[in-house]
Amino acid sequence: MEEIKQSEIERVVLVGCQVNRTDEEFLQSMQELMSLVKTAKGEVVGTITQKREKVESATYIGRGKVEELALLIEEQEPDIVIFNDELQPSQMRNLHASCDVPVIDRTQLILDIFAQRAKSREGKLQVELAQLSYLLPRLSGQGLALSRQGGGIGTRGPGETQLETDRRHIRRRVTEIERQLESVVHHRERYREKRKRRSVVQLALVGYTNAGKSTILNRLTLADTLEEDQLFATLDPTTRQLTLPSGFNVLLSDTVGFIQDLPTSLVAAFRSTLEELKEADLLLHVVDCSNEDYEQHERTVQKLIDELEAHSIPQLIVYNKSERKMPEFIPSHARPTIEISALNPTDLTRLHHEIEQQLKALMVPYQIVLQAHEGQLLAKVRQETMLVSQTFDEENEVYTLDGYALMQTPIYHTIEERQVK
Repeated sequence: MEEIKQSEIERVVLVGCQVNRTDEEFLQSMQELMSLVKTAKGEVVGTITQKREKVESATYIGRGKVEELALLIEEQEPDIVIFNDELQPSQMRNLHASCDVPVIDRTQLILDIFAQRAKSREGKLQVELAQLSYLLPRLSGQGLALSRQGGGIGTRGPGETQLETDRRHIRRRVTEIERQLESVVHHRERYREKRKRRSVVQLALVGYTNAGKSTILNRLTLADTLEEDQLFATLDPTTRQLTLPSGFNVLLSDTVGFIQDLPTSLVAAFRSTLEELKEADLLLHVVDCSNEDYEQHERTVQKLIDELEAHSIPQLIVYNKSERKMPEFIPSHARPTIEISALNPTDLTRLHHEIEQQLKALMVPYQIVLQAHEGQLLAKVRQETMLVSQTFDEENEVYTLDGYALMQTPIYHTIEERQVK
């Protein structure tokens, strides 16, 4: 059984070129590439790096390094070579000519991991769209990579059936996927409108991959989302109901993890899913404060939030894995923050209360009086607002309600008309 497992592990040589990066940034980027390889069921057997002012236009790395790579391939006999950047089609073609093994880049590796992780129909379609968009300009001169009919890193998902088809066939498939995704997007939009009419408050978990978003979702909502100490353990978005200490129910959505240099084709393909962020009332930005590169991770996620035009949505930065936080860790002062361990029940209780406090800050306090016979409106207020206290005056047969409501919800206008002056 052990031999079968071992045979599934592909031997990988990594190649990196340090351009316009500090030594520390480059090292962290290469370490992240190693983590991506591990996630894709690969084993790194060799690494080649080079520092240059700019990449070599023909082969990405210099001629001497290409020769060094060829010798390393001969020595280690890897199954595949992976470059820590997105290669141009001409670079890919020239490198294939120099190497006797398949060559892929960081983008193709990430797409491969997404192909492994996608479970829902929408997720699979989005990954296939990203893969085909990436493949289209790279069809010519990829004979060596395209011959890998046995599968492996960089060939999963539609790769096994689409790689040797012509451009026209791929374009037809892209058009078909876009048409299918459009119907999914319309369904999602109808669902959003339904939520708005019901005055449902929406929260979204965002963050760098492997920051602990799924663990937090599971612990807060008793969901059963996959938890793994791997990059991109969760791909398909999950939404669960979260009950806050006051009894107020909100929806909490988990989203795909971000990563530095996330392929543009992937961002474009997953835009409909990521649009959920723009509909959220509060973002829970999860940061792994035990990671030495936590500041860069935080900036990367913030940049993608800005690109998705969700920068105006309030954020609570949740520094997770605090029991292992870096000695030099300093929390951000730009936004509200909380330090927790998702595995600590006391910390989760603190997070529950902090989420409620952050929502209160976004809401408008109210006090209204309802007659005893207005049971339907009373139920609506209980369900769609954060009710803090409720008292019943038996002599006058009226309820006095104190709480908080979001201004942009339909229930707010009803409450505003009934406000106690």
